[in-house]
Amino acid sequence: MNSARLAAKDFDLTLTLECGQVFHWVREGAGWLGVIGELPMYVEQQGEELLIPRGTEEVARDYFALDHPLAEICASFPEDPAMQAAREFCRGMRIIRQPAWECIATFITSSMKQVAHIAQISHTLRRRYGKKVAWEGHTLFAYPTPQALAQLEEEDLRACALGYRAKNLLGSARMIADGEVDLEAFARLDDDAAREELCRLPGVGEKVANCALLFGFERVRAFPIDVWIERVLREIYFPRKRRVTVSRLREFSATYFGAYGGYAQQYLFHHARKTWQRKKAG
Repeated sequence: MNSARLAAKDFDLTLTLECGQVFHWVREGAGWLGVIGELPMYVEQQGEELLIPRGTEEVARDYFALDHPLAEICASFPEDPAMQAAREFCRGMRIIRQPAWECIATFITSSMKQVAHIAQISHTLRRRYGKKVAWEGHTLFAYPTPQALAQLEEEDLRACALGYRAKNLLGSARMIADGEVDLEAFARLDDDAAREELCRLPGVGEKVANCALLFGFERVRAFPIDVWIERVLREIYFPRKRRVTVSRLREFSATYFGAYGGYAQQYLFHHARKTWQRKKAG
């Protein structure tokens, strides 16, 4: 590989790719192999540098959000014990900049699925309907465009193990392909308006919309609440209140975690998922 080195201070590549925000990267030797948009990419971390294909420096720097002021972000987190434990556990994790449609579609297909199943669905969709790209003898696939999926039938997507999600993914792809929802226009919308527009898509409720805002549109205040985060909030922040509504949890999260709430959410999510699973296994 004709490689280049990219400075990557305060960055943990493996942690970032394994924390549940993106699902198609696979281990390859000492690094990771994946696709950014339609660009095949091999990435290997060596200390505070990334080894990447020459000519992809700007793409990699942008995708892995190496310009995010991570020290400032982490310093903004609340000083409670749970948040600080998550900050230490997830040191070097960054919220990457995913292609918007790929992010929306992936989280539509993630409903009630484990990480391994989400990854399997992503790879199946890519192999069957995505653009083929190559790297060093490896055949990789970009995520299928809305236009490619819009031409399919629901049965085609059900054959990719989507189940009831097939109808939602197909409906969303067709709305975007037809121009009924304009993803490029989201840059002009505030968070609330963008969330409302996202929720017009089939299969997109508030949780998926917030995931899309955070991971696909770089709205780092967005705070998705899934079953893991709901459990964290209830057990850590509201331990004596049995009837705290999800609406109250949303209000609390929007103010308590501040401008970088999305980062706080992902740190809490990954820390809880890993440490609580270990306790259960033990």
